[in-house]
Amino acid sequence: MSVRAHLAAGQAIPAMPLALTSERTLDERRQRALLRYYMDAGAGGIAAGVHTTQFAIRELGLYEPVLALAASAIDEWRRAGDTPFVRVAGVIGETAQAVREAVVAERLGYDVALLSLAAMRDASDGELVEHCAAVSEVLPLFGFYLQPAVGGRPLSYAFWRALAERVPRLWAIKIAPFNRYQTLDVVRGVADAGRDDVALYTGNDDAIVSDLVTPIATSRGSRSIVGGLLGQWAVWTHSAVRLHAEARAARESGAIDTKLLATGAALTDANAAIFDAANGFAGCIPGIHEILRRQGLLAGRWCLDEHEELSAGQAEEIDRVCRQNPGLADDQFVRENLDRWMA
Repeated sequence: MSVRAHLAAGQAIPAMPLALTSERTLDERRQRALLRYYMDAGAGGIAAGVHTTQFAIRELGLYEPVLALAASAIDEWRRAGDTPFVRVAGVIGETAQAVREAVVAERLGYDVALLSLAAMRDASDGELVEHCAAVSEVLPLFGFYLQPAVGGRPLSYAFWRALAERVPRLWAIKIAPFNRYQTLDVVRGVADAGRDDVALYTGNDDAIVSDLVTPIATSRGSRSIVGGLLGQWAVWTHSAVRLHAEARAARESGAIDTKLLATGAALTDANAAIFDAANGFAGCIPGIHEILRRQGLLAGRWCLDEHEELSAGQAEEIDRVCRQNPGLADDQFVRENLDRWMA
């Protein structure tokens, strides 16, 4: 199976966190262990250099080293003949920077560029499409609707339709506005452009299950969100892969069990604690790190910015959702394999 067909089939793709030492330097051993965890958990790929990896890696000259480490870890751990494992590179900035980053990622063996448009806040739809087209000449495009609460910008139905019509190398879109109206704008725009070859992925960490089980009516028939590229799936990944499979089977059968919907509500509750929704997502990355620290995958929840920490009361909220929803976790799976991943 080609990488594109693999992506189109729908995968669970975690957004890779950055493993750091207490001195806030790259912890290569634990970064490799984290990637081994994702691969053994059954993830269909990883996204590196994205928000969860911390955008500050660029300012510190770590963008290429981190992406190179991830690529080599994947090559070392996966066996020849395995199904494809898609490598998604986060790409940001105005056109010159975004193209430079895409060139680096392509050279390192990445398959697609997850392109944030946050830096193009005042650009017109036409300028945005030209920007996307320039990056797509280097790497196929994984479009990205990032929620404004964490730096994204509103993107219209007209933009998504134009992007799908004018950029042939648009392979997929991560839909993450955390807004139902805007989510539908993306689906409608792609459908009305006549593109049934663009894979739709949820990035709505607040609505993962509902996105995955809900067929969406369009003027050209029903469309489905086939997978997820999610910061939430950077934790409890073994359980996330299973949940993705259950949601896909339910959607395809047309029989949606209320237990699955209840799991979706529990996951949204857990995400609110981990991502620190109560404080405008200020503690999002430390929250992800805290789960991985508790499991032993990370040594601490350190971020590149020493001031980036859990918000007041966030640890207690994480305690609550872990206690209340043990079925979401994969602690046993991690315990059974951690020594092997750390070797």
